[in-house]
Amino acid sequence: MHEFAVFNHETIRAETSFLSAVSSAALYGKGIFTTVAIYNKKPFLWEKHWRRLTGNAKKIGVDSSAFSEDAIKNSLIEIVGKNNLNDARVRITFFDETTSRIWQTQSKCKTSFLIQTADFRQVSVNFRLTVSPFAVNSKSPLAVVKSCNYLENILALEDAKSKGFDEAVRLNERGEIVSAATANIFWTKKEKIFTPALETGCLAGTTREFVCEKLSVVETKAEPAELNEAGDIFLTSAGIKIARVSEFQNKKLRGEPNELTALFDKLP
Repeated sequence: MHEFAVFNHETIRAETSFLSAVSSAALYGKGIFTTVAIYNKKPFLWEKHWRRLTGNAKKIGVDSSAFSEDAIKNSLIEIVGKNNLNDARVRITFFDETTSRIWQTQSKCKTSFLIQTADFRQVSVNFRLTVSPFAVNSKSPLAVVKSCNYLENILALEDAKSKGFDEAVRLNERGEIVSAATANIFWTKKEKIFTPALETGCLAGTTREFVCEKLSVVETKAEPAELNEAGDIFLTSAGIKIARVSEFQNKKLRGEPNELTALFDKLP
């Protein structure tokens, strides 16, 4: 993470941003976030990020009415300049600062927001992918929300890394491919591109949406056996752009050029 951040429109040193310990955000992880890629000092796919951010806030009852799109975007651009960045990733988080009916106290603030920046995540040259033992509940109200209640994803990622892998495919309760722990997933087979349908519990990633708009992608419900037959597998997110999988469950993948990698090669 870089030196400066924005907390409620105030530029501060990142390590000095604090939430109330009795807020719903701190007690229950009630909040939502998005990670925006910055290229040439400009936010990529901004409209998609803002739409999902405010839509997710409404779904879980986080009041974002005090924040205008222009004000948040301006704060984002200001902190990118303050941290002297050209290409980076920016996380915008809305925290619910209200208290719950379970633990009630007085709170003057309904919602706080934090904008923090960091370099893009490093992607291993020999990127290894496994299957996570931790299932996604596709019926959960949080299944399609990028919420601060993110511990299951982190545990899935850490479990994969403890086994010598870089990421893990998560399946839902029906055994269908949903995503990776921290990214969306695509694979190729017989010159077609596939990705899990949103009905699996898959997060509607902004980079995923970008790919589906630009290319002919089949949204499907598939079991992990499909990945054993894939020509190539890719993970996408704003934080990594695109990661080409070299091995899935110790099976080497071809790594041939295709229209998916060509699309990302054209990005700034």
